[in-house]
Amino acid sequence: MSSMIRAALLGLILVGLAGCTSKPVMAPKELLVVGHSYSNDDIQRAILQAVAERGWTARNVVPGLVQADITVRNTFYAAVDIRYSLSNFRIDYRDSRGLDYKNGKIHRNYNRWVYNLDKSIMRELQRIESNRMVQRATPQQHLNNAQ
Repeated sequence: MSSMIRAALLGLILVGLAGCTSKPVMAPKELLVVGHSYSNDDIQRAILQAVAERGWTARNVVPGLVQADITVRNTFYAAVDIRYSLSNFRIDYRDSRGLDYKNGKIHRNYNRWVYNLDKSIMRELQRIESNRMVQRATPQQHLNNAQ
């Protein structure tokens, strides 16, 4: 095989492998459990805690919206809008650099970062709800023990 054909085949293989790292942009939407006791402040606090925990930075915080971004190794940058209400929250792509965003596809690391952020927000909301349940149960236990 000539070196020209080898170079062409190697080029095709590399292009094929590079294409494998692009995935459709993830935009998770979580419906909150009906009957929960979260306030808008609780949801915002859970989002801000998860953002900080995952290494993101909250840039703009207004009721119903947290804008956050992350820079990894001073090379990769992603920015998202996290919209929330008492019934749900959603993480939407806003901007990126170094992640090859094109035609609704992006490097798979973006989706991993957003997935982890989504799960951290859910974990924070569950923690808030668990703490409330403990607080409600604690006075009842004291009353039962006193009798």
